[in-house]
Amino acid sequence: MKHEITVHFKVIHSDKSSLLRGILFLEENQKPTLYDYEQCLKACGHDVSLVDKDNVIFKARKPGETYLIHILEERESTIRDQIVENLVRNLLN
Repeated sequence: MKHEITVHFKVIHSDKSSLLRGILFLEENQKPTLYDYEQCLKACGHDVSLVDKDNVIFKARKPGETYLIHILEERESTIRDQIVENLVRNLLN
């Protein structure tokens, strides 16, 4: 039986960021994979590719689009978010 998982992610542009959500449908006791996250983002209209598997960060692939998407964990702390924000700034430059 499938269950619904809400995926929280942050879309980061050079001048702003937005918090958004997507939905995954997985089998009971199945944890989301990087591929599952990528498919969720594509279903939300983002053509992306993985750039940082440790921090689960994707980058837009369409020409002229320069934004990143960071998949947020349920128990993510503020300190870790600041570290990821600095990493994202370096990737966008």
